[in-house]
Amino acid sequence: MGKQTTEIRRIKKLFFLLMFIFITLIIFIFSISNTIIKDRKIPKLLSSHQDLAVRGNIYSSDNFKIATSKKLFKVSIDIRCLDKDKEELFIKLFSLYSDVEPKSIRAKIRKGRKENKSNLVLSYKINSRSAKNLNELKYKLRRLNVFKAIKINGTKITYGLNINESGEKRIYPYEDTLTPVIGYMKKFETKNGQTKVNGVKGLENKYNTILNNVSDGILKGERDVLSYIVFNKNSIIKIRKDGEDLHLNISLKLQRNVELILDKYKEKLGADEIIISIMESSSGKVLSLASSNRFNPSYIKKEDIPNLNVSAVEYQFEPGSVVKPLAISLVLDKNKVKLNELIFAHNKGKKNKKDEYPKGVYKIGRWSIHDDHQFKKHYLTVKDIVINSSNIGTLLLAQRLSGREFYDGLKSFGLAQKTGIDLPYEQKGLIHSVRQYQAGESKGKDNIFKATDSYGQGITTTFMQLIKAYSVFNNDGKFSIPQIVKLKNKAPQKQVIKKKTANIMKKLLIQTVQEGTGKKAQIDGLEIGGKTGTANVVQGGKYRRKYMSSFFGFANDKAGHKYTIGVTVNNPINRGKYWYYYYASNSAVPVFKELVSTLVKLNYLEPSLDIMANKINK
Repeated sequence: MGKQTTEIRRIKKLFFLLMFIFITLIIFIFSISNTIIKDRKIPKLLSSHQDLAVRGNIYSSDNFKIATSKKLFKVSIDIRCLDKDKEELFIKLFSLYSDVEPKSIRAKIRKGRKENKSNLVLSYKINSRSAKNLNELKYKLRRLNVFKAIKINGTKITYGLNINESGEKRIYPYEDTLTPVIGYMKKFETKNGQTKVNGVKGLENKYNTILNNVSDGILKGERDVLSYIVFNKNSIIKIRKDGEDLHLNISLKLQRNVELILDKYKEKLGADEIIISIMESSSGKVLSLASSNRFNPSYIKKEDIPNLNVSAVEYQFEPGSVVKPLAISLVLDKNKVKLNELIFAHNKGKKNKKDEYPKGVYKIGRWSIHDDHQFKKHYLTVKDIVINSSNIGTLLLAQRLSGREFYDGLKSFGLAQKTGIDLPYEQKGLIHSVRQYQAGESKGKDNIFKATDSYGQGITTTFMQLIKAYSVFNNDGKFSIPQIVKLKNKAPQKQVIKKKTANIMKKLLIQTVQEGTGKKAQIDGLEIGGKTGTANVVQGGKYRRKYMSSFFGFANDKAGHKYTIGVTVNNPINRGKYWYYYYASNSAVPVFKELVSTLVKLNYLEPSLDIMANKINK
């Protein structure tokens, strides 16, 4: 009996042991199965990194970066992991590595703790160098146990310093240089929350699509214990593609010299704005386009707002006498006047003590048109009309053209249409219609619109239209489209007037500098020609006591360098002892001469002592 009882007990123990093992095994299998099936939040074994592409650069012709972009980085922490006992240590180290003020970091952390935030962004504007430093700091902070583990869904996880690319910032290393031509930017956020930029004005706007033609890079693969990506056959590597670069025809050295000249003369002349451009006559390459009114695109202030527009293409004004060579060349081109022909100047009356006749007066209907200068003779040649800037002589020649010829001629010079320069928001200006120019034509009557428009009153142009038009006289009657950014192919040219006509007007413009209103532009050894213009500024539909003083012309040397140059001085002082500044000969012409001197200094022009005599004698 005793043996049987012992055997039964042994069997029961064995049974319970087997049952325990079986139940334990069932629990173990269930646990494994549940672990496999159930989603768990565990650290990923894969890691990826986005390499943000940035906007293209803008280079000067002498290879300086006028505009460039830099990456920005966002730095954040999980505030729950930051050990309170080591908070001050973190603040000091982070400030040292990032150049962010400790006070700012401390305030953000305190605010984050107060609001029970988990993810706390310490800065959105960390530059590339600081980001590299902070990546080094990240691993030092781990060794110092600055961040402690927290439980998430039963799993202990430590989140440290997190550094991600947040966007880009546009940089202008030379601040206000080439503004407003270069333009400025506005920020926008992508769907991924990254800060990007778009051009608003100037070249930044015109070439926005090209500059922003980007493709971000991607690095994706398995990670090691330090979260570095391990590259193998399963890794994904996509190289980033930044935006395309622009290369300008404008040299930084020349541009800065020109801008210094404008700064000096704006103060001296008390002008609202001075604009200049220097263009290769044969190619249309714009070597300089500058304004006295500039701004720093990185830090635009309220007072900069009026200067954001590119006045050279956006501001329309009555050009005055600088249009006369255009009108006269149209008459010459149609063979409707001879160079030795005598034209009555309508300066009736007796001579004064200076042996000068009274200023001419010519009537068209109810309008009386006056000359600004007195002459020592009743009759003028074409040369006299050009170099002495006779309104009456010019309008009398213009009347010889039909309304259609006059209209088509002004259009062929590029008036009332865009020049095609690579800048946005270009204005067309305004001339009268064919029908208006034809009024009275069938009855043989003079036309008031042809009359006033021939000497630049009653029409509007832009600065760049006049630069383009004057290049015709310095390029055998042809012009090219003005171009700031370098072209891969040569710009096509358009024949405007005959080569013979262009050379006649070129000679007359040289004589205007030698004998007429442009005398102050002369420089020995260079072929210089041009025409002054002084016109009232129209505001609110009325002529004001404000003037636009202009000088458009050219400067050439014997080596074959040929440049079309223009200067406009908007509203120079015209009061008190400086009343004479409003005359172009006292404002725009001295600026022109200093520009040409700068071209000589920087080896764009090479003076030759015999050049003037050779050209005039031909």
